[in-house]
Amino acid sequence: MRDILEAVADGSLSPAEAEVRLSGYATTDAGRFDAARETRRGVPEAILAEGKTPDETATLAVAAVETSGRALVTRADTAHAEAVADALPDADIDRDARAKTIVAAAPDFERPDLDATVAIATGGTSDAEAAGEAAAVLREMGVSVERIEDVGVAHLGRVLDNLDTLREADVVVVAAGREGALPTVVAGLVDTPVIGLPVSTGYGHGGDGEAAVLGMLQSCTVLSAVNVDAGYIAGAQAGLIARAVADARDDDA
Repeated sequence: MRDILEAVADGSLSPAEAEVRLSGYATTDAGRFDAARETRRGVPEAILAEGKTPDETATLAVAAVETSGRALVTRADTAHAEAVADALPDADIDRDARAKTIVAAAPDFERPDLDATVAIATGGTSDAEAAGEAAAVLREMGVSVERIEDVGVAHLGRVLDNLDTLREADVVVVAAGREGALPTVVAGLVDTPVIGLPVSTGYGHGGDGEAAVLGMLQSCTVLSAVNVDAGYIAGAQAGLIARAVADARDDDA
């Protein structure tokens, strides 16, 4: 502890970084940032912008970059993105407006690089938001991502045309709304783990994602399912599996 205090005193360590080393998180006026999550859990902490003001989101993003080198923001609108960019003028900003994600990284930040690939398939173009959130998490975990768009079960030929890519992946995330049938079909065609990501696309009874999640939970093929629109969770879970695959490859090398 004395070393940390002396580093703060001589300016080589910021108070926020010292707090993280002592407690595992940084405290801000907008809340606490779990800077140790990636070390502890293997998954980068995400800042959920939904329900937060732009200033609160930016404050947490600054804490994230200062203590971990990178901020991952989810469910962010244009105002959130502008506030983060203004608060971090020297950071490298990567925004996906469709997925509502922002990644702000310090210039010297180095992402991990895993020898693993996750395929992300969508039933339709409307499922791209949740799928993009999953992709953002995976990229920050160092996983290669293969996107396969608009291959819903209304025409099975679209899935079959992409079967080689699906089978070559180490993990598959399948995002689908409406009745959520696509993950079940894909899981019956590949020998890799499949994670179903139900999406709140559709209309009428069950169109808010309820029918999709129930269909995935009742799948007669082997797959796992996350909550409705939970792209971050699907991406993180796929990333953890991909890391285990990459570690096994390293051991065999």
